[in-house]
Amino acid sequence: MSDEAIEGVRLDARVVPFPGSISPQARAHLASLVGPDGLPFSIHQESPAADDAEGWAVAKETVSGMIAYMLAPVVAKCRSEVETIDLGGTVSYLATPADAGADDRAYLDIHGGGLVHGAGEPCRLGARVQADRLNVRCYAVDYRMPPEQPYPASLDDCLAAYRALLERYAPENIVVGGGSAGGNLAAALMLRARDEGLPLPAALVLITPELDLTESGDTFETNRMVDVMLPRPLMGTNLLYAAGHDLAHPYLSPLFGDFSKGFPPTFLQAGTRDLFLSNTVRMHRALRKAGIPVELHIFEGMPHGGFMGAPEDDDLNAEVRRFVDESWGRKS
Repeated sequence: MSDEAIEGVRLDARVVPFPGSISPQARAHLASLVGPDGLPFSIHQESPAADDAEGWAVAKETVSGMIAYMLAPVVAKCRSEVETIDLGGTVSYLATPADAGADDRAYLDIHGGGLVHGAGEPCRLGARVQADRLNVRCYAVDYRMPPEQPYPASLDDCLAAYRALLERYAPENIVVGGGSAGGNLAAALMLRARDEGLPLPAALVLITPELDLTESGDTFETNRMVDVMLPRPLMGTNLLYAAGHDLAHPYLSPLFGDFSKGFPPTFLQAGTRDLFLSNTVRMHRALRKAGIPVELHIFEGMPHGGFMGAPEDDDLNAEVRRFVDESWGRKS
């Protein structure tokens, strides 16, 4: 044998087929995200330079339009009403279900978008979707983002919104949730709220969360290009968001937090083709070691963000609804 250290497994060029173990709708969704060259369409999207204000404005408008387009079929079925409110000094949206009962429970939704996208209309629409899915009043904070407002502005806004909710609702009647970058902020919010002496909510929902901005996990390599929604790491935007702060700090990468000091019961979800799968399974182990009640749900063949309406998405929504319904009144 050679004395040279073996650092990994060499793979020949190959096609990774869409699995037959998932629903036809799920396979069709995966296929819709891949071009004739066999590469994910999103691989061709480049972020503007940090100082390109006009470029970022265009990019944000484009991505917001894409998110709104993807949400449109779900939003078309929503019956909730939404209004813009001031929540602790932040611009936020309150979505109220059509069959809302007493105003004694609240879901705080923190939108995703790679820490740079998803403001405005996508955030507003997301509030309606969550309000309908969970049949509870949903507050969605339209937090500030880079390049104009890097860290800690986003987390400051989430904390301000949470503080305001604590003035209206008992902590055991609040559930906090977020997907992707929103999962990062939701988990970081729990750590910071705890550190500042605030009571924690009844539960936390993290959907394919971006918990490690250092991108140290295995699936940042093994699911690179296999995740057709998020085919490559996001280090450029992570650095833009961090603005010189240590990416490994728990408020930036909540995976590295000390959960033994307190953390709410948590729902974790990812897919086997998700670039952030390692984030999710590592968080599960960290919470288990700290004795925090936690559920882990991994979906076959699912990329970042789900299948956009396949039966698997219905299964996930049902699991989240069950978890949230079981959480009301739970003392952290």
